[in-house]
Amino acid sequence: MKSKSHEFDIHDIRILAELQRDARLTMAELGRRVHLSQPATTERVRKLEAAKIITGYHAQIDRQALGYGIHALVRVGRADLARMTKLAREMPEVLSCYNVTGDDSWVLEIVVVDVAHLESVVKPFCELADTSTSVILKVVVENRRLLPPGAHGPEGGRGAKRKPLGG
Repeated sequence: MKSKSHEFDIHDIRILAELQRDARLTMAELGRRVHLSQPATTERVRKLEAAKIITGYHAQIDRQALGYGIHALVRVGRADLARMTKLAREMPEVLSCYNVTGDDSWVLEIVVVDVAHLESVVKPFCELADTSTSVILKVVVENRRLLPPGAHGPEGGRGAKRKPLGG
């Protein structure tokens, strides 16, 4: 399996799956899980980092445990690129900001403490363009493990080239 810049084998796919499951694994433990020696695992991880396939390691934070009771999506109509970008970058409540196609030009993912906080965060965007806000009631899929196209499941799954575990 090949991306634009990297040829993936079953070991690479397993490494990506395991690191997305637990980025705090030691190289020795990661190697044990993907059936490679620690030095071979370390070399492969470094190559994946150098190829910009692995771009960072992050902790997942529980929004509610931090006090953010509302998680919402805000759609914003056609707004000036510079003003929209500046505003979105300045607001810590904006988790993600996407410039999109369709009826709206922007989609923001935000977190706020309560309804009054929601209003204060959305108001500046209303001054740029029409907005529409949807409060997220339930998250069904979030932070899904991302593998190369055709590689599914914990072992690489359908479409992955398989090598013998000993080889």
